Amino acid sequence: MKLDRSKMIDALRRVVQRMRCPLSFRNIEEMTAERGVFVDRSTLHRRSMKILPVLAAAFRRRQRPVGRSWRMDETCVKTGGQWRYLSRSADRDADTVDCLLRAKRDRAAARAFCERAIDLHDAPDKFTIDKSGSDTAAIVSIQADSGLPTEMRQSKYLDNIVEQDHRAVERISRPMLGFKNSRCARILIVGIEVMPMIRKGHLGEIEDQAPAAANQFCSPTF
Repeated sequence: MKLDRSKMIDALRRVVQRMRCPLSFRNIEEMTAERGVFVDRSTLHRRSMKILPVLAAAFRRRQRPVGRSWRMDETCVKTGGQWRYLSRSADRDADTVDCLLRAKRDRAAARAFCERAIDLHDAPDKFTIDKSGSDTAAIVSIQADSGLPTEMRQSKYLDNIVEQDHRAVERISRPMLGFKNSRCARILIVGIEVMPMIRKGHLGEIEDQAPAAANQFCSPTF
């Protein structure tokens, strides 16, 4: 049975609220029940799995270009009771470049992340990383294979930009107490990443005051 437009927009708003605020699905279930709307948290989870990939794809089509100097780093996320590595990169203005959840922290995983980011935004002029051996080996191998004149710098101080930016993801994911499996983690993390990117003005047509994320996605022009 298909939902009408008003119910779809209402569901979309609740999903966006979950990705934007440090709330669990249980919190949203309780909040909506207090307002006379009864939605089970498992329903919210299923809708998130369906809606978030669509929103992320729509966002990518309209995302404005990022800077040419990237910072790379990793943070840990608990998935299925095990720790996984979330690779993230941001430019010098702290605008998010890309993210990728991976099981290991090795050269192959780091290279996969770099190649994915380059495919999305083209090669940067500079990569800034910490003392990570896997990131270093990945960038060196990309430089050797492609011949890109990309500079690599190892600077803990300059890499603080992306390290501080991890907080936006950690603040939202912490109430969930971990993800059920890798598929759920990948989808939800992408949705969580999109919300701060919208607030930072990553949508190309947004100028001074951007409307709420849910209103942007629900607008007829999106």
